[in-house]
Amino acid sequence: MNKYALILLLLTFSIIRSESNAMHLVKIPSINLYYEPIVTSDSADCVIPFSRAGNLILIKATADTTVGNFILDTGAPNLVLNLTYFRNYVLTNKDAETGGITGATTTAVTNVEKFLMGPVKYYKVEADLVNLGHIENSKGIKILGLLGMQLFKQFEMIIDYEKSVIYLHLISKKERAVYKSEMLKDTSTYTTVPIEMFEGKILTYMYLAGKKLRFIIDTGAESNVLDSRLSNKIFSHFVISRRVLLNGSGARKVEALYGDMKDMKIGNQSFSSFPVLITNLEKMCYSYDTCLDGMLGFDFLSLHKIGFNFATNKMYIWK
Repeated sequence: MNKYALILLLLTFSIIRSESNAMHLVKIPSINLYYEPIVTSDSADCVIPFSRAGNLILIKATADTTVGNFILDTGAPNLVLNLTYFRNYVLTNKDAETGGITGATTTAVTNVEKFLMGPVKYYKVEADLVNLGHIENSKGIKILGLLGMQLFKQFEMIIDYEKSVIYLHLISKKERAVYKSEMLKDTSTYTTVPIEMFEGKILTYMYLAGKKLRFIIDTGAESNVLDSRLSNKIFSHFVISRRVLLNGSGARKVEALYGDMKDMKIGNQSFSSFPVLITNLEKMCYSYDTCLDGMLGFDFLSLHKIGFNFATNKMYIWK
């Protein structure tokens, strides 16, 4: 096995409204970093506006001198650059290959001297170089890259889909155990749920039919996803609405089911109807060296204002 930890990322599940009723599955590999970037900000608190391409969050940012749209992708451990626009960058590793649900893809690693996102500045950022043309074609918009968890590990981040803004606070060492946003002062307005950080990804747990299910939280996934290999007891709560096809960067298409799961619960919040895509996630086990039961994407995240404190490993879900 390559000394780099190659990780399968499922970036987006985008429903195509056509007679074929197909779905695009885009996957991005990523590689663990050797070092953390230097992070500074003109202000500890900042508000980052965003736009949307479908259900994906787009943020204007600058990689060295190149300015454009980046997708906020908490399912990606690192900064990812679109090879189309950064092909002249010097590579520190190349031709690493990883497999996925619908085929294999390759990645390479490079360095960005300076990365700017609003008032936040990053220096000496190691980034993955991947061809993201399939996302651009699907969304009809120029995409420079993906903003992965590497960029937010020192922050509290609150995403407000209704107002199309992200609130960031750069948490100092003195604040790590005590900081809490003013928006979190009224504890009756939100639920606190523990999260885990695993190889640069956010993990949490949901409950169904007495089972504890492990999920990755992915702002780059347009649908919630559940592993088809779970028990029949779990799927007795599932109501199918349609069949779909997953089309990825590989050539193979995979059939999946889309519908509603009944009686899902996270923290003290219950969902009478929870939209979810059912597909086999076995290959994620090989990529992560651990198995996940599913993913929480836009269908879940956009229902609420939602926040994360990556210093205390807590998620906040507004009621």
